[in-house]
Amino acid sequence: PANPDGDIEIRITGLRPGEKLYEELLIGNNPSPTSHPRIMKAHEEFLPWPQLRARLDALETALDATDLDAVEALLTDLVAGFRCESDTPGWNGTATALAANHA
Repeated sequence: PANPDGDIEIRITGLRPGEKLYEELLIGNNPSPTSHPRIMKAHEEFLPWPQLRARLDALETALDATDLDAVEALLTDLVAGFRCESDTPGWNGTATALAANHA
């Protein structure tokens, strides 16, 4: 048979134009080395679960009340780099949509 290890030929071709040899998955610029020379460790910010749970509960309460000011404030506090643009098309109709879908 043409392919004794299976019915599909596997050919190693190397990188194609635009492909990366590796992908950086870190958000910040503060990786630290590990015992392996090609493995880095991230030190990302996070909230302990009890604090995150409390903020998610507050977010759910704000959504239930369709309090968009509170939703915006909570998201701004919870998500690093989050910026709500209140003039974004559709934001003004969000309260109505939330009331209809979250009831």
